[in-house]
Amino acid sequence: MPHGVRDRRQVHHQLTCEPMETEIDRMKRIPIEDFLARLGHHPVQRRANAVWYRSPYREEKTPSFKVNPEKNLWYDFGEGKGGNIFALAGEFIRTDDFLTQVKYVAEMSGMPLPEHEPRQSSGVRQAGGQSFENVEILPLQNRALLHYLQERGIPSAIAVANCKEIRYTMHGKRYFAVAFGNGSGGYEIRNPFFKGCVPPKDVTLLPSGSTVCNVHEGFMDYLSARALGIGNGEDHLVLNSVSNAAKAFRYLDGYGRINCYLDNDEAGRRTLEALGTRYGERMSDCSGIYGGCKDLNEHLQKTLAERLTQHENEKKSKSIKM
Repeated sequence: MPHGVRDRRQVHHQLTCEPMETEIDRMKRIPIEDFLARLGHHPVQRRANAVWYRSPYREEKTPSFKVNPEKNLWYDFGEGKGGNIFALAGEFIRTDDFLTQVKYVAEMSGMPLPEHEPRQSSGVRQAGGQSFENVEILPLQNRALLHYLQERGIPSAIAVANCKEIRYTMHGKRYFAVAFGNGSGGYEIRNPFFKGCVPPKDVTLLPSGSTVCNVHEGFMDYLSARALGIGNGEDHLVLNSVSNAAKAFRYLDGYGRINCYLDNDEAGRRTLEALGTRYGERMSDCSGIYGGCKDLNEHLQKTLAERLTQHENEKKSKSIKM
């Protein structure tokens, strides 16, 4: 083979194959123990070549989730499945899409992919008299923000897969918050002390190819639905405000069934009535699931608190019997 041709082929291979291959290989070598620790999961028991956990993505009392540190593989005996770090990421974010799994591992491990732009400055955006300056959108990694969401019942795995971290300047001071993107490039933002929107305001569609769409009032309700396992494998639409209901029609018109998880208040009821008028029997009111609660997130927090109380009572009962 002529020397020049070989050199050109070698350069082409380096440009097209090696960078992504190297990133994938590096991610594969991330210890699964470290990956789980980043997500707040720690082993219950260690043996010669096995580290045992309670399953990190489902409820269980007896540890049945095994990690082999030497091979860097995991196996969930309760589910009868296992694999490498990417397969584990797929269980957390409930997807078989490899590129989505890679993106999740990269973001959680602080290894953004080459095509990922870690910072996007947008100058000044104004909304309701508030000016957001020097806006930056990053992967959600801030521990204070993840802790805030955990207090609301949202697992870090679900938060990181669906949200970003926003940093911005307002009135000369620097702030950060959880950011949830919409269809027009704007963001709903939230932290323990502030709730707002970086314009433009719009709805957010999260498609998965289903004929069923689950409608949520805010992104915290959507994250709660994911935490509760509601609508797995189905499409979701977040209004980001009941005032956006009309903007959702262009998406909802094409669905065979529309499940609504709106707030149990006057604004939620009015929006439900408007959707019912337009879609008739295709629309279902699912608020009965969280009856007695204002919204789906309050129901999630109540459910988790009840589980914790039950678990503590069972532990007390066992200790008394012993």
